[in-house]
Amino acid sequence: MQVNEIIEYTNAVGVTYRFIGLVSVEGLGDVEADIQQQSAPFQDGSTYIDAMLAPRYVGIEFIIRGTDYADIRSKRSAIGSKLNPKLGLGTLRYISGTTTRVIDAIAESVPFYPDGDARGERWQRGTLTFVCPNPYWRSLDVIEEPTFKPLFQFPFEGVFEMGEQRDERIITNQGDAPAPLYIEFYGPAVNPVITNTTTAEYIRVNQTLAEGDFMRIDTTDGRKSVEFVAPDGTATNVFNWIDLGSTFFKLAVGDNEIAYSADSDIQGAIVNITYSNRYTAV
Repeated sequence: MQVNEIIEYTNAVGVTYRFIGLVSVEGLGDVEADIQQQSAPFQDGSTYIDAMLAPRYVGIEFIIRGTDYADIRSKRSAIGSKLNPKLGLGTLRYISGTTTRVIDAIAESVPFYPDGDARGERWQRGTLTFVCPNPYWRSLDVIEEPTFKPLFQFPFEGVFEMGEQRDERIITNQGDAPAPLYIEFYGPAVNPVITNTTTAEYIRVNQTLAEGDFMRIDTTDGRKSVEFVAPDGTATNVFNWIDLGSTFFKLAVGDNEIAYSADSDIQGAIVNITYSNRYTAV
């Protein structure tokens, strides 16, 4: 374990614990893969179909230090409360220098505190394993791609910008796996559609969005959603507005040519795309 490596865990209710006395961490890169194959009658060998990554397991060994054993006991209790698996999925954070990666995780159990040589009057060694259902580490900073590319601003009171509308753009996924998207459609627009021409996939909304209306779409596996947000902030599930030929696509690894259009003039319409790069290791 390098000195400049830090592990933090933020639980489902937003409480963060940093492993100050970190001794070792395993599982930053090693994840088993299920290589899926099939074979036909009389075929030598097999035919490769796909590779599916298993959940990630991150094992941590750490040391608690205190003024006396009563202090150690109090800290053990506090750590157990913050890492309680009953709270649900939290976020494990890896920090090294200028690099930060995050992953959804939950403690496999409450921390294990060995007896005997693993503790003293003012210290206690502990171990813990986190289960990460989705094995990919994510970049912490999401990347937003606005429809308008700002060119310059005037120092007027309030916000006033001039720029060029970008109805087509190249978005580069620099990660190791396809990246889900969080998309926001802002009106006015009639039947807006966003297309990944690189993969020939699209998402089309069969609806008219007035000025002040917007929709948000999440293409993350297990969280796929389509919501309409009225000017008063009320959100409504409108999955039925999505064209049947649509695909909740992700950004392929590498360059993706993304286009935005609608059955009306889209001057003034805005589409924001947010995503995080995904990595197999840190």
